[in-house]
Amino acid sequence: MVGAMAVWCVAVCVAVCVAVQLAGCTSPPQARTHTRDLPEVIGKLSPGQAQDVTLYAMNLVGTPYRYGGNTPESGFDCSGLIGHVYQTNAGLVPPRTTAKLQSWGKPVPAEQLRMGDLVVFLKGDTANHAGIYVGNGRFVHAPSTGGVVRLDSLQGKYWVTQTMVVRRP
Repeated sequence: MVGAMAVWCVAVCVAVCVAVQLAGCTSPPQARTHTRDLPEVIGKLSPGQAQDVTLYAMNLVGTPYRYGGNTPESGFDCSGLIGHVYQTNAGLVPPRTTAKLQSWGKPVPAEQLRMGDLVVFLKGDTANHAGIYVGNGRFVHAPSTGGVVRLDSLQGKYWVTQTMVVRRP
């Protein structure tokens, strides 16, 4: 009986260790600070407006990309999409260029990312792309010529290699 119990305990321990190791392989790295340790960043965007921004941005998925575009009828580039969505749903007028979006609103630690925040991607020290965070690790953006507004994961192969800052309008 004792031998069977020892074998069972070893089997359970091995199964738990394997599960923990596998979870570590598929989970994003954990931040060293906890959200509760950071002061909340308050922006001009109310929770209701953030939800409106998020839902509207998601409804624009599939709209054609157009350099310089800033309406659903003409198509969007990334900053045109952001400007249209925030102005239409929150009455906020963001800067028209990604370089200026990099300093618009308030900086937010990645641990406090929430719906309606901007995700701004940098090349060196300069912003070269931006989108609207919609929750569950996803963002809406207008990616490139010939493309359409789309929903992507921040954990996607390309995006995890980019430097990202978060801004809260």
